[in-house]
Amino acid sequence: MSLLTHGIERPVDWAERPARISRERKAQLKRLVLGALTVLSMGSVLTALIALKTAIYVWHLHA
Repeated sequence: MSLLTHGIERPVDWAERPARISRERKAQLKRLVLGALTVLSMGSVLTALIALKTAIYVWHLHA
């Protein structure tokens, strides 16, 4: 059983040191996250527009 838990028994070295991120890195990550959220939200808007256009087309087709 120790073969399966070999990696768990060792202490994690990086967990003890504090996270130090520079202001430039934080700003860069913030821009990246905002860009990703923008792309996802625009994809959602595009999907909604396609669904609306399809619903209007089907509604006029059967009218």
